[in-house]
Amino acid sequence: MAGTHNVTELVITGLFQGAEVQRACFVLFLPVYLATLLGNGLIVLTVSVSQSLHSPMYFFLGYLSLVEICYSSTVVPKFIADLLAKVKTISFQGCLAQIFFFHFFGVAEILLLVAMAYDRYVAICKPLHYMSMMSRQLCRLLVAGSWLGGFLHSLIQILITIPLPFCGPNVIDHYFCDLQPLFKLACTDTSVEGITVLANSGLIALCSFLTLLCSYIVILLSLRNHSAEGRRKALSTCAAHITVVILFFGPAIFLYMRPSSTFTADKLVAVFYTVITPMLNPIIYTLRNAEVKIAMGKLWSAKKARLG
Repeated sequence: MAGTHNVTELVITGLFQGAEVQRACFVLFLPVYLATLLGNGLIVLTVSVSQSLHSPMYFFLGYLSLVEICYSSTVVPKFIADLLAKVKTISFQGCLAQIFFFHFFGVAEILLLVAMAYDRYVAICKPLHYMSMMSRQLCRLLVAGSWLGGFLHSLIQILITIPLPFCGPNVIDHYFCDLQPLFKLACTDTSVEGITVLANSGLIALCSFLTLLCSYIVILLSLRNHSAEGRRKALSTCAAHITVVILFFGPAIFLYMRPSSTFTADKLVAVFYTVITPMLNPIIYTLRNAEVKIAMGKLWSAKKARLG
């Protein structure tokens, strides 16, 4: 049964308090978000239409970019709009919806990164069996499993939150709705719920990170048996994956594997993985991948030819 919800609207403190600083942040973060949409959208389009990017690695990359767009869009548009607002508010239902989709797409991205690591493991360690092991059906199942895992994770988070009574305080000390800041507003002890969230969120991030770390160690060790050219190409691909993994998991583990606090540093770390990292991923994958750059060049040339 749902708890007592006398609170229908929540006030968000935001990232910074000064009006000048908030306007400066607006000027900074709006182009970053637009670059996120453009960069990831371009990867989704390129992978969808390019005949040369139909391997499982690019199949996963296309879905990863789609998830990045959705993940960033659950938080960043409102965050940017609030930078120009004197009073930053969100409805209680809107807060729950933001929490649900933020965790949904976040865990879906984690599981997609695990699937991409498995794809690289099979490609490098079992190259002769790659096409039979990484069939299109298995790739679809892995993507569907990542979405299902994100949904179940978020459903658990919401089912933990709904029964809590919210009867008085309504100021969230953050720039978006997340579980720990919301729990602080509940009119009851939420230590059990906090531990459950730690187990549900923190352990998913930590276990997935350790799985990814072990898989890439195995991949790097196996490269000793490859030719110099094979090692160079494999290292280039893996370096992009490892960079994205560190950028995503580092802040997430920092925030979800320790007690919550009100430090501004926590908010700045959250900015990194909600605003900055989704923009960096397309740059990381395209700069280190000649096939993607060539496919994007062909797509651009075809567009200019049609316009001409």
